[in-house]
Amino acid sequence: MSPKLRFRLLLSRILRYFFQGLLILAPIGVTAFTLYWGFVTIDNILPRDLLPLDHPLNILKYKGVGFAIVLILVVFVGYISSSFIVGRLIDMFDHILERTPFIKYIYSSVKDVFDAFVGEKKKFDHPVLVNVYGEDVWEMGFITQENVNSLGLQGYMAVYVPHAYAITGKVFIVKEEKVRPLTNISAGEAMKFAVSGGVTHITETVSHRQSEVK
Repeated sequence: MSPKLRFRLLLSRILRYFFQGLLILAPIGVTAFTLYWGFVTIDNILPRDLLPLDHPLNILKYKGVGFAIVLILVVFVGYISSSFIVGRLIDMFDHILERTPFIKYIYSSVKDVFDAFVGEKKKFDHPVLVNVYGEDVWEMGFITQENVNSLGLQGYMAVYVPHAYAITGKVFIVKEEKVRPLTNISAGEAMKFAVSGGVTHITETVSHRQSEVK
């Protein structure tokens, strides 16, 4: 075997090992970076300049203390909001913000987005296939409104279709017959499949809600 051919084989093997290592390390690295970024962002929410960094009472100078305080604060607010009096005060404050000009658009939008993902009125738990662009072309999406009668459209529903490799998406108003419920996969599996561009393997499950409807 000539030295030139040996060099090519060695280079090919190195490239194969490189991409193999990249496939292993890239997801781990991106996940670790995302978690680190979230940790640092939350940890730095509280102001650190209230006291000098070398002050003995300034506990915020230690890494992770701000993160722990914010986490405890969120849990505490969630706990006290379950009481009747505090719950009514929060509802009153919520009502004021939703009636304040300009602020209401920002507040209502952010609140609806969080409610859609983690609130009691979750919106992305009804995975469907929706026919939008062609007769035999289907998009994976989630029903966000089962009827849009307020828009003057009878027999239509709102379906959110996420974009692949992004946190964005589009809302389509389509006829009910163009929507096909997905009963054999969970909402999480459907979201991963749509966001990953269809490369994620789907594990078939039956959601409790859909099995009850049947």
